[in-house]
Amino acid sequence: MTGRSAADLDADAISFQHTVESDQAFENALAKARDGDRLTVDDAVELLTTGTDRDGIDHERKEAVLELADRRRAEEVGDDVTFVANLNNNVTTACNVGCLFCNFKDTAHQFEADHDAEHAGFTKTPADSRQIVEDGLDMGISEVCSVSGLHPAFALTDEHHEILANYDEPAREVNYKPPAVYETDPGTYVEQIDAMSVDGIHVHSITPEEAYHARRGTDWGYESVYRRLREAGLNSAPGTAAEILVEEVRDVVCPGKIGSDEWIEAMEGAMAAGLDTTATIMYGHVENERHRAMHLKRVRDLQDRTGGIREFVPLSFVHQNTPLYDHGVVDGGASDAEDELMIAVSRLFFDNIDNIQSSWVKYGDAKGLKLLNCGANDFMGTILSEEITKRAGGSYGEFRGVGDYVEMISAIGRRPVERSTDYRTKRPISVTGDSSDDTYGPTLGPRADGTPMLEPAEETLAADD
Repeated sequence: MTGRSAADLDADAISFQHTVESDQAFENALAKARDGDRLTVDDAVELLTTGTDRDGIDHERKEAVLELADRRRAEEVGDDVTFVANLNNNVTTACNVGCLFCNFKDTAHQFEADHDAEHAGFTKTPADSRQIVEDGLDMGISEVCSVSGLHPAFALTDEHHEILANYDEPAREVNYKPPAVYETDPGTYVEQIDAMSVDGIHVHSITPEEAYHARRGTDWGYESVYRRLREAGLNSAPGTAAEILVEEVRDVVCPGKIGSDEWIEAMEGAMAAGLDTTATIMYGHVENERHRAMHLKRVRDLQDRTGGIREFVPLSFVHQNTPLYDHGVVDGGASDAEDELMIAVSRLFFDNIDNIQSSWVKYGDAKGLKLLNCGANDFMGTILSEEITKRAGGSYGEFRGVGDYVEMISAIGRRPVERSTDYRTKRPISVTGDSSDDTYGPTLGPRADGTPMLEPAEETLAADD
């Protein structure tokens, strides 16, 4: 798969077939949501825009939507705010897909052994990944989340390496070069998952895009790929790489990525293999509110068929260091009001997904907490290391201790609850006295004993800077 560059795009020339015109009225859509009726795409458009009969966001209408979503949240999942003690371990930044909203990747040829120029990217061996997880386990984490670039030497197994190498022009035909070409061998997907699967920790990894990469050049089905990874220790799959599940938007922002139908096929394969999943939307770039509503509908339909999506995660586009922004295709991201409405309408639209996440990495602390009063009930995880949003220009940090969660969640009058990745295990935290007490620590991880999580070492922060 290959894509265009942002320099080839003309912002003024981008036009879409799907527009925000609606055959519904805001008052009707709000009434349906209030009555608990299943919302249509047109209903969602009206709520996301606070009425297509008016320009801009109407404050009073917006507040009505937010209030209704917050009430629905309380009715469906209560007042607890959940979080997970987790670690991000991104294996490699090597990637040739060229998504125009992303600054995480580094062109893969820079990683080749005979490439002399310096670059800021990295590739970790399976041994590196295992050590990172070992260190995280000692801090009490219960989950390792791994989302990586599509390194040309990454294959599912040794058998997959052989299949890819037998193509006449593997680099062109299947985006493959053998590990010997590169300075660092990432190993196989199976080896990386096995390396991260330490002491029963929950391994949350392999997006639909990565699953496509792990089966490229073969006739293997997604279910069989995910089953092989599950055997290696994979516990659940993140439904990222979704962006906007409408082709006319994907053709602009990620033309080299898998299409919407293949994303859904991969998700169905993961769940058929017995894995829980999450689902995301990445909004606030070139799409409009109808595209957002259509995306919600595709995810809800998928959940109707599978029932395996444990949470929905709205991700607000971080624009600062991305090709879309650098080349003037966009001049910013979503507004605060759009973020609030995205969370709220997600809560009202999904009558089959209980958990809606507010991402402090994307929104920051203040807005992230506000969104917990707009329909969200989960506040992400401790992260320990976050590279994707940081490279795109995010500035909200990479680490959050349990004590931080207790202090912030208690400050808005809600109860903090440490959860497992799949939400099936939860530990409410009883807050007594000073909620900022740093003696709070995780207890659900294989080595967790309630000891407070430590701040990242100073030398690590200096290297990140």
